[in-house]
Amino acid sequence: MDRNQATGLILFAAVILIYSIFFASGPEIDPSEETIAVENTVTPNQGSIEEFPPIQKEETDSLSEDKINRYGVLATLTLGKEEIVTLENDVIKVDVSTKGGTIKNVELKEYKTWEGKPLLLLDEESSSMSQMLETTKGPVLLEDFYFFPELTSETSEDGKQIQVLTLQTGTESGTLLHRFELVEGSYQVKKSFEINDYQGVFTQNHLSISWNDVARAHEQDLAESRRKTEVNYYTAEGSYENLGVGDSPEAESPTEAVKWIGFSQRFFTAGIIADQNFSNVNVAQSTPTDSAFVRQMEASFDVPLTEGKADYTFYFGPDRYKVLKQVTEGFEKNVDMGYFFVSWVNKYIIVNLFAFLEKYFSNYGVIIILIVLIIKLALSPLTYKSYIGMAKMRVIKPEIDELKEKYGEDPTKMQQEQMKLFSQLGVSPVAGCLPLLFQMPFLFAMFFFFPNSIELRQESFLWANDLSTYDEFIKLPFTIPFYGSHVSLFTLLMTISQIVYTHFNNQLTTATGPMKNLGYIMPVMFMFILNSYPAGLSFYYFVSNMVTFGQQALIKLFVDDEKIRQKVEANKVKNANKKKSKFQQRLEDAMKAADANRKK
Repeated sequence: MDRNQATGLILFAAVILIYSIFFASGPEIDPSEETIAVENTVTPNQGSIEEFPPIQKEETDSLSEDKINRYGVLATLTLGKEEIVTLENDVIKVDVSTKGGTIKNVELKEYKTWEGKPLLLLDEESSSMSQMLETTKGPVLLEDFYFFPELTSETSEDGKQIQVLTLQTGTESGTLLHRFELVEGSYQVKKSFEINDYQGVFTQNHLSISWNDVARAHEQDLAESRRKTEVNYYTAEGSYENLGVGDSPEAESPTEAVKWIGFSQRFFTAGIIADQNFSNVNVAQSTPTDSAFVRQMEASFDVPLTEGKADYTFYFGPDRYKVLKQVTEGFEKNVDMGYFFVSWVNKYIIVNLFAFLEKYFSNYGVIIILIVLIIKLALSPLTYKSYIGMAKMRVIKPEIDELKEKYGEDPTKMQQEQMKLFSQLGVSPVAGCLPLLFQMPFLFAMFFFFPNSIELRQESFLWANDLSTYDEFIKLPFTIPFYGSHVSLFTLLMTISQIVYTHFNNQLTTATGPMKNLGYIMPVMFMFILNSYPAGLSFYYFVSNMVTFGQQALIKLFVDDEKIRQKVEANKVKNANKKKSKFQQRLEDAMKAADANRKK
């Protein structure tokens, strides 16, 4: 019998004696509970942690009858003193409490708030996480128990340092253990919780977790931050879901198992990932009235206990697509890359271009210019074909005008004759449009990429202090509906360049009437829409317009309208006796039938 065991027996006998003297006339208590409630802690079975400090007699005396009845064998675990232990690597710092083994604060060391303060992704004043177990006495919270910490360091197989925090507590009936692992350079904190022994104490095979976070405003533009902050989750079947970005309170209780849950902000995500799957998931969110906070987010779920052990992983870090993609399946969806028909541009082209150029250039304005040049160069064959198609339509404009004079009052006949003319001259009316259509995914992709690009966060260029938000060139003393109370110079330059481009483009095409005027209306509409969007987006569109001017001016030097006209005339002679294709014949027949029905 060692010293701790002897001390335990002495204290055990003393407490029973005192209890029998002072509480003999009280309510009857089951003898097994009486024994369990006052037992002393002993060295745990794990052997990896020093023996628990012995609980003093004065402390066991402080256990109330309510605590004994409520916690039973676990009652002595509620005695202790809270400490904060810090896990830290080169990118994050995580504060863990020895009271319950909960994470109190998470600081992202590489980033600051827009005010230049340390960026706390989670803090104990606005976020909380409770962990509950069901026992024969009812539900108990791990936050009611005190654990003894040990902080050690290990080396991974690839030579990286791993900080390991072990929190352990227990009694003669068993032990409870938390283990946290933080690898060098990682935003992921691996977590495990383990129950050893305690036979017949715990009644369910899962750990219930409830997580609440009132996310603080880290960015200057509160409205945009709220639009980009939401609760996301990913089901075991591979379905990504979110609660949306509206201001109205929302809640969901998915019926299927969930692989991970993310509290996703505009540029950062706090997430929890199951080793297996979470069950009984409930998620909710609402918008606080306090402007210091962006969104209130809540999640409750059960983590399975397999042989008394629950494993899961936290992610606390930036919304960088490549980083998130390495976390777990579907986790990269915390970054909105746009609809499926444009997301491929961002995922496979823009993200990789940014990553490549970041190695050689530190100025993101320069990077944006280079990306425009690279994309425009890659798409230059389409630009050339588009210009040639519009040039052909321009040189046959006299023939089209003749048809309008002759058949202007009969739209069906006019269309039929135009199709015949195009066939004879070897000209396609969509030849100038299709190449532009193929370029549209790149233009729309940027509309999603720049507002969600953490790469641009707090990066300045020219007069813009932060390319991830609007450049407030002029602050207005009033608010213009649908526009705002500021003037974004990059958006204004983009609008002017688009109007000039439209005017130049109209000289190259045969557009008339409403279609011609639409080209002037759209830039003005986008001026209102993009005025409060990131400066980087407007700058990209402005540079894109300027490069397009240069491309068209260069093409014009090498394209002679006379030569195009000669080619068109040659096609006219060549196709003079050409028979109509089956498609053309069917199209004409369909038009004639439609015209006949209309006249009826």
